[in-house]
Amino acid sequence: MLIEFLLSLIAAFGISWGSGFFILPWLRKLKAQQVVRNEGPASHQVKTGTPTMGGIMILLAFVLVAGFMSVKYKVLIPIIISTVGFGLVGFIDDYIKVVMKRNLGLRAWQKMGLQFVVTAVLLYYISAFTEVSFDMMVPFSAFFSANAEDMYINMGVMTIPFLFVVIVGTVNGSNFTDGLDGLLSSVTLVISVFLAFVAMKLGVLITPAAGAMAGALIGFLIYNWHPAKVFMGDTGSLALGGFVAAAMLMLKMPILLIFVAFIYLAEVISVIIQVLYFKATGGKRFFRMAPIHHHFELGGWSEVQVVRTFALVTLVLCIVTYIIV
Repeated sequence: MLIEFLLSLIAAFGISWGSGFFILPWLRKLKAQQVVRNEGPASHQVKTGTPTMGGIMILLAFVLVAGFMSVKYKVLIPIIISTVGFGLVGFIDDYIKVVMKRNLGLRAWQKMGLQFVVTAVLLYYISAFTEVSFDMMVPFSAFFSANAEDMYINMGVMTIPFLFVVIVGTVNGSNFTDGLDGLLSSVTLVISVFLAFVAMKLGVLITPAAGAMAGALIGFLIYNWHPAKVFMGDTGSLALGGFVAAAMLMLKMPILLIFVAFIYLAEVISVIIQVLYFKATGGKRFFRMAPIHHHFELGGWSEVQVVRTFALVTLVLCIVTYIIV
């Protein structure tokens, strides 16, 4: 499977990088430009006018390569469904905001409702058209039992509600992480490589999808590294969350997302803490700014320092997770 991983990576990289020569001018022609919020860091105001919706580049490369490989490896189809489904939700939101110039985009209930629809379709497809069960690997269980069956649990009637929370939470965590040049791309690139190697270790044939996403992200990072020439927008950030959630589900590892996608989780929790603390104290802030990457940025870290640190944390946690499964 290593060959398939490398071939998928190279092909997706070429498509993602090459598509930038056409998609970036098209986005500028559409005037699909980022509008930086006044309540964000003052240093980000220079980013206003940068093309967004660049997640189209990632989706294009991923779908072409993973779609081609899915002819042989049907197990990739649920991952494609999730990535494209959530990507489309993000695209609709982006299109309303930056092309139609309606600043709010989708309303919160509309965005969440569409995410629930995509999640339902994903879980139905896995249940009805694959042999993958919803049993879940228990962290560290391999160290305490030699019996493979003891490594997995089934939550019974709580399985579907739990998976809804995990999938939607992962997607929104990915969305919150997309706030600095190259941040989400770098963190998810590390996760994609981890997914490829743990899939090879477990004998689950999703390696081509992981390779396709890794290649697509490397190609995109050429344009997205600081100072970014393009942002991925919700088109990309929701798609990446959908990819990670579905891939971990196919590996029966959704519980282990707390380690693998720890940065996603930290970003979501930081926002929740900030909001609750703000309301409880009548206007005081727990963090300098949320999501948490802005807290470090306002503490004096450069964007590149934050990105490198968050990617390194993800790398360490992915290595630990690889060892314990």
